[in-house]
Amino acid sequence: MNSSLPLRQPIRTHSLIPLQNHKSARFKLQPSRFVNSSIQNCSRTVSFSPSSIPIQPRFNGSVEFRTVPSLRVRVSSNDAQLGSLNEDCEPKAPSFREFITSERIKVVSMLALALALCNADRVVMSVAIVPLSLAHGWSRSFSGVVQSSFLWGYLISPIAGGTLVDYYGGKVVMGWGVALWSLATFLTPWAADTSLWALLATRAMLGIAEGVALPCMNNMIARWFPQTERARAVGIAMAGFQFGNAIGLMLSPILMSKGGIFGPFVIFGLSGFLWVLVWLSAISSTPDRSSQISKYELEYILNKGWKSFPMENKPKTNRIIPPFRRLLSKMPTWSLIIANAMHSWGFFVILSWMPIYFNTIYHVDLKQAAWFSAVPWSVMGFMGYFGGTWSDMLIRSGISVTLTRKIMQSIGFFGPGIALIGLTTARNPFLASAWLTIAVGLKSFSHSGFLVNLQEIAPRYSGVLHGISNTAGTLAAIVGTVGAGFFVELVGSFRGFLLLTSLLYFLAALFYNIFSTGERVNFDETGP
Repeated sequence: MNSSLPLRQPIRTHSLIPLQNHKSARFKLQPSRFVNSSIQNCSRTVSFSPSSIPIQPRFNGSVEFRTVPSLRVRVSSNDAQLGSLNEDCEPKAPSFREFITSERIKVVSMLALALALCNADRVVMSVAIVPLSLAHGWSRSFSGVVQSSFLWGYLISPIAGGTLVDYYGGKVVMGWGVALWSLATFLTPWAADTSLWALLATRAMLGIAEGVALPCMNNMIARWFPQTERARAVGIAMAGFQFGNAIGLMLSPILMSKGGIFGPFVIFGLSGFLWVLVWLSAISSTPDRSSQISKYELEYILNKGWKSFPMENKPKTNRIIPPFRRLLSKMPTWSLIIANAMHSWGFFVILSWMPIYFNTIYHVDLKQAAWFSAVPWSVMGFMGYFGGTWSDMLIRSGISVTLTRKIMQSIGFFGPGIALIGLTTARNPFLASAWLTIAVGLKSFSHSGFLVNLQEIAPRYSGVLHGISNTAGTLAAIVGTVGAGFFVELVGSFRGFLLLTSLLYFLAALFYNIFSTGERVNFDETGP
């Protein structure tokens, strides 16, 4: 005999609790809470086949036992969602069309635009440094000092900014950050005409403001995207980051030819102010605060995205000072610090010196050098999205998060290391640009490695952890950017410095593969 118990939503709701003894199984009805949901066609069938099953319904205190040969209970979401059974009744993954039209895509698109402005504002100086050096008679090593002034400020803010992001959320901190770095970019022409120290201070202010960009990006993506979509979301956001390089490198020479050396600084600064107005009016800090999000998308994010991430509308009872000692006592933390340091070393060396490299090694003019340097960053944007999509597919197919992150990081470090060796052998600028494109294109896979890994090992402290690793990355970037100039002056060859960078890539990849993990790490001070 099969009995089907359809569940309707009554005034007093109940849950089915199975109780097992030696020879029989019993169900008793106990007060519980249904979860309202619009999910359709989700059901669960529970079958029992002992020799006899006593059923114990409780109504007004009376008890009645009935024995049946077998029982099948079918719980259907067409009627209601039931407590613990709801875990298996999750919405299916959205289609590509649903994904690209969702509210969370609007959020990550705005993040991508912010990161594009972030890098465009940085890279303008990589192009402007050539005419500025000629005008002021700066040596190559001093040009490296001027370019690194951005990093002086960038060294200060990531940890403090990451802490503020964890406490106040990514929306507010990102809005303030973009406003301040746009102001610094806009004021750069005035500072350059005033004095060298004013120029250095303005570039340092740019670095301080931009130090919050990546922690804010990580915070917003962790709140808006489930784990199976985060690598793809990071790929989209970081694509904007890389396209910012391409935009800055390609447009800066054109804007300089039309509006003088400082034309790009004014245009990009004003664009940042416009972005802030749209961000504050159109984007919500969390999905539950959005007035534009659909009911289905909200439930999808709530069911799959916030299982390991605290809801922002809960009272903030935790202290604002994070447990730095505990964070730095774990080897997975150091694997992320080393990975970020190497990523920043390679990124800023290539970003800052490639226009000069093409200009001095292959004797191409400034505009051509900018274009040869810009093409690889455009490819990096597309490759980053491909790597993120592939990473999410691997996780959905059953491959562990830890192995997936190690695969992505290995491609992201071993690939550029090999390609930079090829770059040193290139005999013409076209072949050199091809090797450089391969290097930075494969480098983008690390966005689906260590960069997403920050959210996974410490969802509660992802902002400050990103800040710590960013600070290490900034120190490495300063050493690499300034060191490249002195290395070239002492040794007389930029190719030797590229070979050194390749070796460092290989060592960092090995360290990450040994000590990293895709699982959550216990950073609670009361834990073991």
